[in-house]
Amino acid sequence: MEDCHGRTINYLRLSVTDLCNLRCRYCMPAQGVYKKSHKDILKLEEIELLAQEFVALGIDKIRITGGEPLVRKGILTLIEKVASIDGLKDFSMTTNGTLLKKFAKDLKAAGLKRLNVSLDTLNDEKYSYITRGGSLKHVLEGIEEAQKAGLNPIKMNVVVIKNFNEDEIDNFINLTRYINMDIRFIELMSIGEVARWSNNRFLSNTKILDKRKELIKMAKEDPASPADYYKLPDGIGRIGLISPISCKFCQSCNRIRLTADGRLKHCLHSDDEINLKELLPNRKLVREVISNSILQKPFSHHLEEGKYIIRNMVQIGG
Repeated sequence: MEDCHGRTINYLRLSVTDLCNLRCRYCMPAQGVYKKSHKDILKLEEIELLAQEFVALGIDKIRITGGEPLVRKGILTLIEKVASIDGLKDFSMTTNGTLLKKFAKDLKAAGLKRLNVSLDTLNDEKYSYITRGGSLKHVLEGIEEAQKAGLNPIKMNVVVIKNFNEDEIDNFINLTRYINMDIRFIELMSIGEVARWSNNRFLSNTKILDKRKELIKMAKEDPASPADYYKLPDGIGRIGLISPISCKFCQSCNRIRLTADGRLKHCLHSDDEINLKELLPNRKLVREVISNSILQKPFSHHLEEGKYIIRNMVQIGG
């Protein structure tokens, strides 16, 4: 598929639930999000069907997201079904890591190839604060189990938050001296009900480059990747900078999103959505709507202008 700006769209972020076992302060309100009824969420069979249609149209890369995807009942069965779709080349998941110790081996056996793990601090107390009660120990044990299971490469996603974890940036970077892992710093985005919380906590990734002059920029392997990668001179892992605010990468965007309630989103930062769930009885119509709607994908978001979307991140998919 190609949009009206000449970008090839081959990457689907597929949310399987809007529920999560954490309450991260930049992702959702303290009370959580309004729980949708079972009938309003895509069934596992419907997710599989839609994944098949997307792949038939040219999607060859799917990332399972949430909420926290591992809280979805039947997730292993779904992983196995999606992994078997002919034409799918890259199949991964984004997770908070808290349930990985339990699921890692089975995820690998079901056909999942690799993982992104969200982890914003290496301090127990700060982790409990930012997640409103989560356990850092569970995440670290989960990462270790995932590595043993062969879910590599693991990418660690670190949301950079002013006056919270900026003092840990060096610690994360220095991990790449000894660990063959991608540590990716992501600029904080103002989204949904928690936009106000995020507003005065933004820290540009340019500050990292200003502070760590020794970082060596690497050639970009994938032009559509949102991350610019760097290495320490003596490092074995990589440092990634994902900068949707200070250095927009919209011109190379190759992704679309499907929410857990069946809405197709062409851009994370747009409130425009297309309800595919209500079209599901007619697979031909679903495919036509997806294909034709790609032309509506906007060229750029407008976060830097203070234009925030209504939905919380957990309701869209990470």
